[in-house]
Amino acid sequence: MSAQELVLKKRTDILDALCSSGSAEHLERVLDVLLAQGELTWEDYQNVQVPGRALYTNARQLLDLVYAKGVDTCGIFFAALKQVLPEVQGAGFSSLSSCSNVEEKEETHGTSAQTLLTQRPSLIYKLQDCIDGALKALVQSGHFTSADFDPVQLPIYTPTQQARRLLDLVRSKGESAAAAVLQYIHQKQEAGSSLNEEKLTPPKEVLKYQKKLSSSVCAQSCFLSTYGGTSHMSLDDIYTEGQLELAHECVDVQGPLGLEDIVGTVGTVNEEADTVLVCGEAGSGKSTLLQRLHLLWARGAALQYYLLLFPFSCRRLNSEQRELSVQELLFQHCCWPDREQEEIFQFILDHPHLILFTFDGLDELKQSFSDEHRLCCPTQRAPVHILLFNLIQGSLLKGVRKVVTSRPEAVGPVLKKHLCKEVLLKGFSPNGIDCFVRKHHSDPTVAVKVLESLQANTALLGLCHSPVLCWIVSQCHKELLGCGEGSPQTITDVYLMILQHFFQRQSPPKSTVRLGWQQGHLETILHLGQLAFEGISTTCYIFSGADLEKCDVTEKDICMGFLTQSKDMSSSHSKCYEFLHVTMQCFFAALYIVLSSHTDRYAIPKLFELQELRDTGVSSMCFRSCLPSTDQEEQIVDSEHAVAETPNLQITATFVSGLLSQRHQSLWLHCCSTAMVEKKARQVARCLSKGMQKHFKSIPQPVQGEKKSMHAMPGFVWLIKCIYEMQESRIAKEAMSKLQVDHLKLTYCNIGPVECTALAYVLQHLRNAVGIQLDNNSVGDVGVEQLLPCMHICKSLYLRNNNITDEGIHKLIAKVIQCDNFQKIALFNNKLTDACTQHFSHLLKTRQDFLSLRLGNNNITEEGAKQLAEGLKSNHSLKHLGLWGNKIGDVGAEALASALENSDTLLWLSLVGNGVGSEGAYALANIIRNSTSLEELWLTENCITRAGVECLIEALEHNTHMKSVWLRNNDLSLEEVKEMAQRESRLTF
Repeated sequence: MSAQELVLKKRTDILDALCSSGSAEHLERVLDVLLAQGELTWEDYQNVQVPGRALYTNARQLLDLVYAKGVDTCGIFFAALKQVLPEVQGAGFSSLSSCSNVEEKEETHGTSAQTLLTQRPSLIYKLQDCIDGALKALVQSGHFTSADFDPVQLPIYTPTQQARRLLDLVRSKGESAAAAVLQYIHQKQEAGSSLNEEKLTPPKEVLKYQKKLSSSVCAQSCFLSTYGGTSHMSLDDIYTEGQLELAHECVDVQGPLGLEDIVGTVGTVNEEADTVLVCGEAGSGKSTLLQRLHLLWARGAALQYYLLLFPFSCRRLNSEQRELSVQELLFQHCCWPDREQEEIFQFILDHPHLILFTFDGLDELKQSFSDEHRLCCPTQRAPVHILLFNLIQGSLLKGVRKVVTSRPEAVGPVLKKHLCKEVLLKGFSPNGIDCFVRKHHSDPTVAVKVLESLQANTALLGLCHSPVLCWIVSQCHKELLGCGEGSPQTITDVYLMILQHFFQRQSPPKSTVRLGWQQGHLETILHLGQLAFEGISTTCYIFSGADLEKCDVTEKDICMGFLTQSKDMSSSHSKCYEFLHVTMQCFFAALYIVLSSHTDRYAIPKLFELQELRDTGVSSMCFRSCLPSTDQEEQIVDSEHAVAETPNLQITATFVSGLLSQRHQSLWLHCCSTAMVEKKARQVARCLSKGMQKHFKSIPQPVQGEKKSMHAMPGFVWLIKCIYEMQESRIAKEAMSKLQVDHLKLTYCNIGPVECTALAYVLQHLRNAVGIQLDNNSVGDVGVEQLLPCMHICKSLYLRNNNITDEGIHKLIAKVIQCDNFQKIALFNNKLTDACTQHFSHLLKTRQDFLSLRLGNNNITEEGAKQLAEGLKSNHSLKHLGLWGNKIGDVGAEALASALENSDTLLWLSLVGNGVGSEGAYALANIIRNSTSLEELWLTENCITRAGVECLIEALEHNTHMKSVWLRNNDLSLEEVKEMAQRESRLTF
C-alpha cells in the first residue's frame, strides 16, 4: 500500500494521533518538519494554521494538502509523524516503517530567511527558553519594536508556540531580521550558554526525601479509599475514568481530556495563576481521581516533571487546631524528612515549578475561601485555612502547581479569579458504567446480570452516572437482582438498599425474622444519625472518640461498617472515624431528622429554607439551633466558622424528602409514631410548595413583544429533585400548575441524567407547552432518554454542549415525532455524525410543522448533508437550518441547495466553516435566485473564491427580498472584497 493510500485509509487514526491530546503541539511539530523538508510552502503553512480555527479542522486541512501533493510528500509526512509521535508505530500504523525518513538538512549558504525554514525544528528547540532575550536583541538591533512583543508572548501560547510565532514574525520582517535572530542564537552558543534550562540534578537529601515521599504516597493510594476501603479494592483493578471537560470553551480541545491534562497547559485561561480547580458534584469521583494521580506519580508513570508531590485532605485539615508554617504543613501533614529538613524546604522554595500540591475537598473546609488575609512569608505561622488560601491565590510559594477539588456550589468569583483553569468532572459515561461494573465483579456472569438490570431500569442507569451510586449498586447486586419490578428509582431507594445490605450482612438471618431490619437496628440508626446530623450542621466530617461517646455510638454500631477509621494527622494517639462517604453522612442525618423525636419541630422548615438563609450567612447557626441542647454556650458558633455547608444540607433535604414519601413511610411503622412521620411529610410538602412558589414569583414580567421566560437557578433544580424523591405526582402537579412561562432556561445548572429524570417527572405536568433550554450541562444520551416523558409539553429543545451522540438522537426523534407541540431543536457542540441525519430526515418528512433545525459544530459530512436533503425535499415548513462548523463541503452544499432552491418557508441558512468552495457557492446561488422566502445566508469561513461570489452577486440581482449574505474569511483578496462590497451592499465581508 502506498503512503498516499495510507493517508486515506488511516485518516481517522492520524487525526486522533495529532489532536486527541487537545494540544496543537503535535500538529505544529509535524508542520515544522514538513516546512524544513520543503514539502510545504509558506502559503501552504498559512492555509493550514488559520488562527482561531478548530484544531481538528487544521489537521484535516493538512491531510488534504499532503494527499494532494502525492506519494513522496505522504511518505515524508508519515516519517515526520513517526518522529513527532513514536508511539504511533504500535497504534495501527504498521506501514510506517516503509515510509521515508526525515533528517534535518545541513546548513547551506542560502539566505537567512531560508535557514529559518530549513532549520525550523532545531531553532524552535533552541529558542523556546530564551524568548525574552531574543526579543530584546531584535529591539536593540532595530528590527522589532515593543509592539511586536504581544503577538509573540500571548499568555495562551506555550514556549514552543511562542518560538514559532517569533520565527514567523521575524520572517515577515525580511532578510536582515532573520540574520539578526540567527546571530543571537549563534552568540548564545558561542558563549557556551545553554538556551534551554540545564537539567537539574537535585541534592542527595532531596532525592532521598523524594523516595520516601513517593513510597508514602504510593502506600496511601494503592487501595481505593474513597468509600472507606470497605472492600480493600486495588485502585489499579477498580479505577474507571470519569468524564473530564474544561469549564471554558477551548478551540484547541477536541478529544477527551486525560489525567495529565489537568495539570498541563491545555485550557489555561490565566497564565499568571498556579491553581487548577477540579469541580464535580458529591460522588462524582473527585477524590478517586486525585488518588489515581497520586499513585501514577508515586510509581513514576505520570507527572514526572514534578519532583515532589504533597497531597492534602481538607477534611483532615479541618481538625488541625494549631498555627503552622508552610514547612510544618508540608512535613507534618504529608511526610517527615529523616534529615536535612531545612535544606529540603529551601530546595522547594528555590524550585517551585518542580512541586505539585493537591487539596481534596475545598468545600469541606469550615471556612469559605477568602483572599482578605494575605500571607507572604513561608516561615510565618498562621491558621491552616489561611495558609491554604494563600497557597491557592499564589501569595505563598508562587510557581508551585496546585490542584484543588470542590463541589461547584463552594466556588465563588473570589476564588475563580485566582485559577489558571477550571476542569469539570462529570461522573461516568455509559461506557464508564459498563467498565466499572465489570471491574467490580470478578464473576463475569454477575456483571452481565447487573448491567442487564440497569439497562432495564433507565432511572437507575441514570443514577449510576454518579460513581458513588454505581459503587453502591455494585455492592448491593444481590438485593438489586432480587427486587424484580421494585428496582430502585430514586437516590433514596439506592441508599436504603445499601442500609439493608449492611445490616443484613452483619446480623444473623434469624435475628431479623421477628423484627424488620429497620426496627432491629433502630438504635444504631439513631446513634449514627445523631452523629451525622451534628456533623453536617457544624461542618464536621471526622469524629473523635468524644464525639462518638456524646452520641452514644457503640463498638457494635461501628462494626456495622458505615463508619471507617480515619487517619487524622493531628491526633495520632486516638482513633478518629468518618462515614464511608459524605453522602452517607447526609443520609444518616436525614434518617435522624425523620425518626428522632428529639429534633426541633423547625428542623425541616430550616432545612428547606437554605436558599433564603445562605445569603445572610446564618444558615449554619439556624440549623444548629435545631439540635437538642441545654447548654447555650454549645450553640454559639464563631462567625468565621458559621459558613453553611449548603450542598450537604441540600443532599440531606433530598434524602428527607425520599424517606418521607408515601412509598417508604411503611418502613418506619414500628420505629416511631405514624402521626409524627405523617406530620413531617406534610411539613416537607409545604416547604417544597412554598419554595417553588417563591421561584415562580421571582420571574420578571416579559418585555413587550417577547415571550415570558424563567431562568432557573440551581436551587430550583434541587427542589425538583426533592419532589421527585417524594414520588408524589400530586405535589408535582400542584407546583407546575402555577408555572406560567413560554421558555424555561436551565443552562449551566449541572444537570446530568439524574436531574433529567427529576425534571421530566415534574415538567410533564405543565399545563402549557414550553421551550426547554438545557445548554452547557451534562445531559448525555442517558439524560436524553430520561427527558422523553416530558417531550409532549416541549415545543423547542436546546441541548448545546451536552455530549450527545447519534444513539441519543435516535431515541429522541422516535419520541418527538409523536409530539404535536415539538417544533424546534438545537444541538450545537455535541458528538453527532452522519448516522444521526437519517433520523432528522425522517422527522422533516413526517412533520410538516417543524420550524428549526440547528446542528452546528458536530461531525456531519457530505453524506449527512445528502441524507438531510432527502428530508428537506419533502418538508414545507422549516424556517431555520444551521449546519455551521461541520464538514459538508461542496458536494453537501450542492445536495442541500438542490433540496432547498424552491423553498417558500426557509428564512435563514448557515453553512459557516464547512469547507464550501466556489462549486458549492454556485449551487447555493440557485436558492437565492429561486427561493421566495430566504433572507439570510451565512457562508463565513469557507473556501469561496471570486468566481463563487460572482455567482452569488448575479443571483442577488434577481432577488429583492434577500437581506444579507455573509462571506467573511473566504479565499478573497482585500482588493476583491472591496470591489465586490461596492457592487453589492448585501454582501457582508
